[in-house]
Amino acid sequence: MARVLITSALPYINGIKHLGNLVGSQLPADLYARYMRNRGHEVMFICATDEHGTPAELAAAKTGEPVADYCARMHAEQSELAKGFRLSFDHYGRSSSERNHRLTQHFAGRLAQNGFIEEVTEKQVFSHADNRFLPDRYIEGTCPNCGYERARGDQCENCTKQLDPTDLINPRSAISGSTDLEVRETKHLYLRQSALKDEIDAWIDSQTDWPILTTSIAKKWLHDGDGLKDRGITRDLFWGVPVRKGDQDWPGMEGKVFYVWFDAPIEYIAATAEWADANGLSDEAWQRWWRKDKGAEDVRYVQFMGKDNVPFHTLSFPATIMGSREPWKLVDYIKSFNYLNYDGGQFSTSQGRGVFMDDALSLLPADYWRWWLLSHAPENSDSEFNWENFQTSVNKDLADVLGNFVSRITKFCRSKFGEALPEGGETGERAAALIEELETRTRAYEAHMEAMEIRKAATELRAIWVAGNEYLQSAAPWTVHKTDPERAAAMVRLGLNLVRLYAILSEPFIPDASAKMLDAMKVEDRSWPGPIAEALTALKPGHAFETPEVLFAKIADEDREDWAKRFAGVRA
Repeated sequence: MARVLITSALPYINGIKHLGNLVGSQLPADLYARYMRNRGHEVMFICATDEHGTPAELAAAKTGEPVADYCARMHAEQSELAKGFRLSFDHYGRSSSERNHRLTQHFAGRLAQNGFIEEVTEKQVFSHADNRFLPDRYIEGTCPNCGYERARGDQCENCTKQLDPTDLINPRSAISGSTDLEVRETKHLYLRQSALKDEIDAWIDSQTDWPILTTSIAKKWLHDGDGLKDRGITRDLFWGVPVRKGDQDWPGMEGKVFYVWFDAPIEYIAATAEWADANGLSDEAWQRWWRKDKGAEDVRYVQFMGKDNVPFHTLSFPATIMGSREPWKLVDYIKSFNYLNYDGGQFSTSQGRGVFMDDALSLLPADYWRWWLLSHAPENSDSEFNWENFQTSVNKDLADVLGNFVSRITKFCRSKFGEALPEGGETGERAAALIEELETRTRAYEAHMEAMEIRKAATELRAIWVAGNEYLQSAAPWTVHKTDPERAAAMVRLGLNLVRLYAILSEPFIPDASAKMLDAMKVEDRSWPGPIAEALTALKPGHAFETPEVLFAKIADEDREDWAKRFAGVRA
């Protein structure tokens, strides 16, 4: 049994997340966590809301709430939606927690002690209309690299180029829209990433199995232009982790907070501590996942994120960990994703474009969305959601293939033999060929899941479902029953055992449907299958079952057309 630590990039607190956010981090992380648990491994699956910085302040100002109240409300909403999509976090924390405050201050103190923090007097943009300094994300303008007109002062979300506010063309305040801006001096702390460049470079070189997307982004930031730059880790904001040097005051830094991108990844560790607190456990319970001197040496740590988050997880967060010179666990594998686009455009939280998590669950159960999103995950390139493709995938894969198989075999057995597995008969050569195919495909499915090749795993799983349908169609127990009821009984027994097998294999993708199938088959042993020949005799003659309701309803053309119109505009 292995120990697997899984973290998903923290979703911003500034509103309900869209399906692109979901498939870019949390959902594939959940797929992997469920699979690893089902294989008998010890899993710690952690996520949290990212509650500090500009997005929180701007969103709270828009609703008229105090920022702390806004964050508490949105954490509750995001937590409920995560449950609605069956995201199986061991803990869903908050970056505003006391644990994260203390840990962030601890890391800053260690970095300063080790010479990796520098105090820098720099020029920042001050807005006369807002009477405040405008940190990076408070400033919008035209990207000098790609021309995108709503680039932020830290990064262009269109081309992902790292920016400084002064790089922007025609800059304006994101709060008031004012262009009455002035550059003034202010003092901040910088993480001396450049001093750790060679160490980070060597570490990335040692990660030979990382996805090309992850490594290429990291290497670009390390070596392009002037190479890895030192990065400011404090901001002139009201909401965030107060700047302290461990448990001591930091002279000259009064009234400042740590930059959200400094404290947010530290929340992975803090959220695990929150998990221990919530379960009445000691510090040793979370430290065994994170500190190599406390047992984390044998942990495999996997992160899931969209490509825009890669630089901070391959460079800045590792710089924080390494620079502390303490035995914290570094990530072993980073699974990064491209973007999921929406119907010819982009999903965007800030611009309210696309299908959001709450809208999705109001239309259809979670499994419908989970299946489509995971089977179309943007692993090797950007992918696109459109309603026609969604309808086709749901109707063919879920309703016609899996749902139809379960319905046909259970209803046929009930009508001819009753609601228990019938006795007698032999299955023959056709069944032997099916078992051989399923043995090969199941082991391939496992290999894809281990490697986090999500689309390949989905393709293999669908092929496993198809194989059962094709067997049932060619074996035709409803015809054989007329002349040889015993041989038909053997076919039906095999078919009902396939329902159990499909439920277990499919659980990471479609957990609700899996549970319905297992409950209908009255299955107590839900362990992962070994040899398929044995798995297909797990349910014995006489084992009772129930005929389940329809697993997946088809999406009608009129519903698809209505939804396409409904979500064509901008979310209110």
